Amino acid sequence: MSNEDITLTAGDAEATVQPGNGGRIGGLRVGGVELLRQGERFGCFPMVPWCGRIRDGRFRDGATVHQMPLNNPPHAIHGTTRDGAWRTARVTANEAVITYDLVAPWPYPGRVTQVVGLTGDTLTLTMSVETYDSSFPAQIGWHPWFNRNLGQGGDDVRLDFSAAWQEERGDDHLPTGNRLDPKPGPWDDCFGMPGGVDVTLTWPGQLELKVASREEWVVVYDEQEAAVCVEPQTGPPNGLNTLPRLVTPLEPLEATTTWSWRSLGAV
Repeated sequence: MSNEDITLTAGDAEATVQPGNGGRIGGLRVGGVELLRQGERFGCFPMVPWCGRIRDGRFRDGATVHQMPLNNPPHAIHGTTRDGAWRTARVTANEAVITYDLVAPWPYPGRVTQVVGLTGDTLTLTMSVETYDSSFPAQIGWHPWFNRNLGQGGDDVRLDFSAAWQEERGDDHLPTGNRLDPKPGPWDDCFGMPGGVDVTLTWPGQLELKVASREEWVVVYDEQEAAVCVEPQTGPPNGLNTLPRLVTPLEPLEATTTWSWRSLGAV
């Protein structure tokens, strides 16, 4: 099948899936209101086979050191699949399955599958990385850009979450390995939630949206004026080096995030 944009609909919700643009969710509209920042590099893109920054673009697998392109000097950031074209495997009115075969500069063969499911009040994203050959370390995550303001004269979004810890951030923007009590924002920081990611975004009087995942890591980024990012992921930034999760022929890596929302507007 082609990699043209896919529109999913359920109730008054509509999601646009863009296989040809890095497998990202290009838009999510609820009651006609767009929740995601628009633009070729925004929406919600998959972070795979790693999340956030890799220190100096290098990670070790056994005795071998691999070098990734420094697309965020001096580091490599957010994986490789957001820069490629995914393929559409299957589409129904409210679900799309898209795939991406890992290629250079990633040094290992593998396949990423993303399932996008929409209901009237939820968007569920499930991603898996599998290999039929060499085992390798990997991470899975999502990088949504939620609009800070939904327009219509409403107030800016409010973020609410309770984390067990905050990863101390070094001058190089990478976790130092120290864990801190969570600090007030603004953030470009990784938090630990051992019970699973649970972050609530509230646009007062308009909409409440919860970002949830069984994974226990989330990066919150709200330093830009236009949007805020709540990024569930399977490990912290630089995790290929500090907390690797191994993909093997017998055991793929899989993760899911669900966004659920409810209207706060007058009935």
